[in-house]
Amino acid sequence: MSNATVQGKVHLVEETKTFGKNGFRKRTVVLENDEGRFTSYIPIDFVQDACDTVDDLAVGQEVEITYRLGGRKWQRDPQSEVKYFLSAEAQSFRVLGGGASTAADDVDDVNAQFNAAAIEDEDVPF
Repeated sequence: MSNATVQGKVHLVEETKTFGKNGFRKRTVVLENDEGRFTSYIPIDFVQDACDTVDDLAVGQEVEITYRLGGRKWQRDPQSEVKYFLSAEAQSFRVLGGGASTAADDVDDVNAQFNAAAIEDEDVPF
């Protein structure tokens, strides 16, 4: 199956969760996608080392995520009902824009304003 992409605004970035004895790691990013009559909330899972790649994602950023669909079958015992689960596992992502400013952005903005003010003020007192 080929990879697909989805675009949306970051609604939630969960903390990384670790499962089992082997230390399987998973981190879910929920995208908000408003196409049509109602808003969809799409959970995409980042697994293992990919969990760390979303540390800098912020709520409100527009992103495009490349993912692959996976599925599994689960049955408690031979007499119980069979259940099927679908998952979307992220392969990569890119930030398209938007979102809240980070502390580094705020510092850069303050420095730019300070430098602009210094250039405009030719009456230096020293």
